[in-house]
Amino acid sequence: MNPRSRHRVIFDTDPGVDDAMALYFALAHPDIELVGITTTFGNVRVEQAVQNALYLCQIAGRTVPVARGLASPWVKPGEAPPEHIHGADGLGNLPSRQALRAQADPRSAAQFIVDAARERPGEISLVAVGPLGNLAAALKLEPALPGLLRGVVLMGGTVLEPGNVSPVAEANIWNDPHAADIVFTAGWPLTMVGLDVTHRLILPVTLFREIARHHQHLATDTLLHAVDFYAHFYSQRFAHVGQVHGCFGHDVLAFIRLVAPGLFGTVNGPVRVATEGPAAGQTILKRLPELHYPHPGWEPHVPCTEACMSVDATAAADLFRQTLLGDWLTR
Repeated sequence: MNPRSRHRVIFDTDPGVDDAMALYFALAHPDIELVGITTTFGNVRVEQAVQNALYLCQIAGRTVPVARGLASPWVKPGEAPPEHIHGADGLGNLPSRQALRAQADPRSAAQFIVDAARERPGEISLVAVGPLGNLAAALKLEPALPGLLRGVVLMGGTVLEPGNVSPVAEANIWNDPHAADIVFTAGWPLTMVGLDVTHRLILPVTLFREIARHHQHLATDTLLHAVDFYAHFYSQRFAHVGQVHGCFGHDVLAFIRLVAPGLFGTVNGPVRVATEGPAAGQTILKRLPELHYPHPGWEPHVPCTEACMSVDATAAADLFRQTLLGDWLTR
């Protein structure tokens, strides 16, 4: 295999049920090497995020470094985790857990990102599926970071699809809009996988039941339990999701974009994030590159983002299914 075809990834995450789906896709996919997990607040508090990342790796028989990240937003007050969506423990309120054997890496998430990028310049991709404070903190530690990473793929934001925490804002960006604006303007190769595409991918609980039956393993049983809880929320909120009793595949689409970019249609342009007022958290894409706006913040030097606007949802779901049905679990 060409070494450039293998994706060495740091996964920045707030697990979270859809984060668990994404983590197991990354562990299962043969072209992804997960070199580390950095955790943040969001779906759960950061301490729970660390525990969940360690636990999900442990029960899958994998050892991956896990570093603790930010516990709160850069500027705005923090929000309570959405227990009604992910459960109080982030994994649908598991009835029991194994005792953890591993401990978190002693470095901060930001330091872990910087160290890995310096050790392997140009080789590491960063997939971020939570609030973006860890990435902003890493940029503060190492301003040259955009040139050291292979690229960044983030699940967050929206261009045309209505938001899920306000009419215009997606939750990950809204949770830390100041950090998000830093990330969008940093100048690294950046792809946004937002609600414009994640609301097209609906994964039924029957799929996770099939995966659990196939493997007969604690890891896939745990994933099924978590997804069943998560799907209850989405099936009540969206009638078309309820028809299949499923959920959106938000975070896993960031990894699918990494390994199968041909499944997506994209547009390119600068993205800025509104940080205050009723539109806080809105990701604003400049869609007319030929126009020069007098409003500050849209100068020609603002870097471009590749925003995913369409996806072959059937092919994405099939890739997820085939990957999770593969021989990736150890006992």
